[in-house]
Amino acid sequence: MDNHDGTTSRREFVAMVALLGGVSIAAPAGAQSLGGIINSAKKVAKAASYSDEEMKVFFDQMSEDMDSKNPVAGPDDPYGQRLAALSQGLETHDGLDLDIKAYLVRDVNAFAMANGTIRVFAGLMDEFTDDEIRYVIGHEIGHVKRKHTKKRMQGALQRDAALSVAGTASGGVRRISNSELGRFFGDVVTAQHSQKHEREADDYAFDFMQQKNYDAEACATALEKLDGMSGGGGGLPWLQTHPSPKSRAKRMRKKLK
Repeated sequence: MDNHDGTTSRREFVAMVALLGGVSIAAPAGAQSLGGIINSAKKVAKAASYSDEEMKVFFDQMSEDMDSKNPVAGPDDPYGQRLAALSQGLETHDGLDLDIKAYLVRDVNAFAMANGTIRVFAGLMDEFTDDEIRYVIGHEIGHVKRKHTKKRMQGALQRDAALSVAGTASGGVRRISNSELGRFFGDVVTAQHSQKHEREADDYAFDFMQQKNYDAEACATALEKLDGMSGGGGGLPWLQTHPSPKSRAKRMRKKLK
């Protein structure tokens, strides 16, 4: 925080620099202005406190980019029609506006973003029943409602702001450029989820299935199918960064009892 004369106290400067989390400033001493470093430190702090509306701008940009790079099933496509039918009534859920669409991609996968974007891949739809797809949707909503994707975006924006200290004289968080969107997508959406996050999303999905009067056993059968398709986790590359579907399925079976 600036003092009334526009300067920054030494204590506040030290606190802001500490937020950089150990980023090494590669430029020679004196190559950057003190004001530039302070500016960047403030940007790092700001990245940790973006509002939901501010974060939505980033996710809107990212989802638009992903839709432009992948074939989206339209209303006349069988995958689009099936997903629209099984997700009927899910335009909103738990205070979240949802945008649920299918990608005509053979991968067995799905993802969600904090702006309510949910994308289900055709390869997954080929393998799963309607209720198993609903479990996946509930699981992805769980990641959003438990703030997992928002926290990841905050971390990615903080790293981006911190790197600008080493790379530029003026510092500051850069707007996400088209060339950077893929990297942000990897850091935020497809990176490894912790055991805790997967458990929270599974629990949310289980409650979601019961609230909507869907078959909650699909929580277990979907995970059992994933385990079978992956050969214990090795056949689907993305499962290598996720907790074991077998152990998660067992946990869902216990909840069913």
